Amino acid sequence: MPVQFKNRKGKTYYLHRGKTKTGAPQYFFSMKAEGGLAEAIPEGYEIFENPNAQVFLRKIQPKLIWDSERAIVEKHLPESPGGFLCDIKGKTITVFEADQDIKSLEESFRSLAFPRLIDTSELVRTATTFSAMFRFILEGAEERLFVVQRCCFKGSVDDWIYIAGPEELDFLAEKYLKHLGKESFYELY
Repeated sequence: MPVQFKNRKGKTYYLHRGKTKTGAPQYFFSMKAEGGLAEAIPEGYEIFENPNAQVFLRKIQPKLIWDSERAIVEKHLPESPGGFLCDIKGKTITVFEADQDIKSLEESFRSLAFPRLIDTSELVRTATTFSAMFRFILEGAEERLFVVQRCCFKGSVDDWIYIAGPEELDFLAEKYLKHLGKESFYELY
């Protein structure tokens, strides 16, 4: 059976196997269910879905961030009409915020759709995109200390601004995540 993966937007992706110009195996995901489909994930690789539901095959990443640390960040996320996602890569926990107001989007779709003919929650899930807002970077693996940065949206330069740390993650998450979705976010330096 071919390797397939259903992303959080409900789309099914199939793992394909091809060859590079030099003849080495090459793997990629596509929504097409035909062609050179792979029957297994290559050894040492894993399926990865990014916050905007794109699906990739990547080398298995060492687990540097603990599950309890992800839970700490998620515990301090404020209520939001759009929602938040956490993504972990290496020694970084990145917090993404929905670019849309989910409740308003649901109301818009509901007003346009016949309630029993179209699942508006499915439309909302497929239309929602996310942008990085904060990241917590592990600086002291033994002490479990983190620095926090926020995304900068000044003109043509999108980059990260150092805010604080190294400190304990719980302290940083409690102090800074409450600014998500507020004007005070842009005053953090």
